[in-house]
Amino acid sequence: MPRSAPRRRPLPLIDQVGGGRSRATCRLRCGDACFHPAPNTSDNPYFGDILAKVLSRRSALRAGAVTAGAGALGLSALGQAVADPRGPGRPHPAPRPTFVAVRPNNDDKVTVPQGYDHHVIIRWGDPVLPGAPEFDVHDQSAEAQSRQFGYNCDYVGFHQLDDDHALMWVNHEYTNENLMFPGYTDGDSATEEQLRIAMAAHGGSIVELEREGDTGKWVLSEGERRFNRRITATTPLRLTGPAAGHELLRTAEDPTGTLVRGMLNNCAGGMTPWGTFLSGEENFHQYFGGAPATEESARYGLGTGPSDRRWDRIEERFDLSRHPNEANRFGYIVEIDPLDPDSEPRKRTMLGRFKHEGATTRLAQDGRVVAYMGDDERFDYIYKFVSAKRYVEGSRRHNLTLLDTGTLYVARLSGDSPAEEIDGSGTLPADGEFGGTGEWVPLCSDTESFVDGFGVAEVLVYTRLAADAVGATKMDRPEDFEPSPVTGKVYCALTNNSAREPGQADEPNPRGPNRHGHVLEIVEEGDDAAATGFTWNVPLVCGDPEDEDTYYAGFDKSRVMPISAPDNLTFDKDGNLWISTDGQPGALGINDGLHVMPVEGRFRGELRTFATVPVGAEACGPFITKDGRTVFLAPQHPGEGGTFEEPTSTWPDGDMPRPSVVCIWHTAGREVGG
Repeated sequence: MPRSAPRRRPLPLIDQVGGGRSRATCRLRCGDACFHPAPNTSDNPYFGDILAKVLSRRSALRAGAVTAGAGALGLSALGQAVADPRGPGRPHPAPRPTFVAVRPNNDDKVTVPQGYDHHVIIRWGDPVLPGAPEFDVHDQSAEAQSRQFGYNCDYVGFHQLDDDHALMWVNHEYTNENLMFPGYTDGDSATEEQLRIAMAAHGGSIVELEREGDTGKWVLSEGERRFNRRITATTPLRLTGPAAGHELLRTAEDPTGTLVRGMLNNCAGGMTPWGTFLSGEENFHQYFGGAPATEESARYGLGTGPSDRRWDRIEERFDLSRHPNEANRFGYIVEIDPLDPDSEPRKRTMLGRFKHEGATTRLAQDGRVVAYMGDDERFDYIYKFVSAKRYVEGSRRHNLTLLDTGTLYVARLSGDSPAEEIDGSGTLPADGEFGGTGEWVPLCSDTESFVDGFGVAEVLVYTRLAADAVGATKMDRPEDFEPSPVTGKVYCALTNNSAREPGQADEPNPRGPNRHGHVLEIVEEGDDAAATGFTWNVPLVCGDPEDEDTYYAGFDKSRVMPISAPDNLTFDKDGNLWISTDGQPGALGINDGLHVMPVEGRFRGELRTFATVPVGAEACGPFITKDGRTVFLAPQHPGEGGTFEEPTSTWPDGDMPRPSVVCIWHTAGREVGG
């Protein structure tokens, strides 16, 4: 713990940009991506201008879909039963959440509903590996940090060993050096040790957990912790798949093109049916400087000048003027085996290279593995991978090869409404729904490229350029995907895109500018995840329910909560969609949080706030255990926008901000949401 506690100052509700993130977030997480032109300069059309294949027209305009609600921050009916806004007779296949919603706030704490409690499981700097010292913010070292819990915690994965023991994986996306180190100014003046500490605070952690009694509370295990692990920006990782070994991945340090040190800016992730964790490298571009002025570098946002972080001062591989291929070795999905702490994490090149939010898997009808992925950039794309081989239950050795062969696809979406009905205002078309059809366009298999002018390895290393070439649909920052365990429908969070002009709006992205984001629902043809065709609709257009350009699946907007910048998604076992946010403080003036919304039945669209996170924090990593008794949540970058000397948050311990992971449970032992 620090020897002296910095004094907390109020959060300044200024210095916000883009869709609502703080200026500090933009600089530290994504290298000010929103302050530069979008890397996608392709002339792919906005599909509102294309005559789509028209499905059967949707049903008549849903009742209440365009009515304005009561004030978003003054709702009085939350948590009470409501009348069916769509009339009697609609199915209600799953229990609807009944907790009394958390009110919007700017409190510097995690707030949960009445009847619930929460526990901070682990904080930045807490010991992970044997021999790691206790955290002392005034006595940090890279060697200590490499054995302690890393900084900003995003995706949370949970591998249950038995009823009372589990392994938790957490991504450490990026670092806020201005909150970590006294007197920090920038990468040029940072000490070499501070740079190395920041590198060690990236990556991910695995920690062993145990249940406390017969409750939904999980705590750090007191046992031998033999599975505990830290992965950092210098840990050796193996490149696998068709691009591994290609000349585009070879460097002076690694002439084989198969071994890379570290993973960078790992955001969201997923779990495989065989029990491994998938972690997505997102804004890797910001760690490199001196990029050559090429089309490929520009498309990935790589700058020709020095990077802000200046890691090239201690490792020249981050200087692309000397090692131009080093950046080609980042931007992949990493597979980590939690049951083998000595195994090399694998960067799976077959899943493409872009700013991966994460990868979520499910099985096709014939047993092949399907992974859904979003490229988190303005006007970029959504992808799908389908394995060549089938999943074999119990055959771990076989299943660990499934992500190296198969076919990579990108999505092309078309609306089923006349283009003139999509004007960028968010007004519903005449059929009462934003919806249409889509196709998964193949980019390459592990043996064949389907894009003219690209070989297989080139598709996988320059995936964005290959997707440009086949006319993929430009989306509003596609982030997390999640399939419903009840219906199999797939949901994608589209966080926002303030750069979309009204004339660029199309039916899949119906609002321009899109400051608050929306959610896409995909139904694969024949309910088969491996299908190449699908239908889609937009069940949620986010924002203040009082605003006319918001839409909550037709539900009465006087009975829902405000939401902005949907980021990560998960489901409870009843099929209710849980949505965490990244950007509400700037967009709505309220703390980010975790929201719940039924997506089936007569309460479809009834969104409630389940939890809010501290000042300046983003709500990350939501995960619900199979028994439904615990929600894991990772508030990252609390106090972002402040400094070490003048913090805007002192969560979780009242002294200084420390990114942490919490679990939330019902004190009466009920399933969460009830």
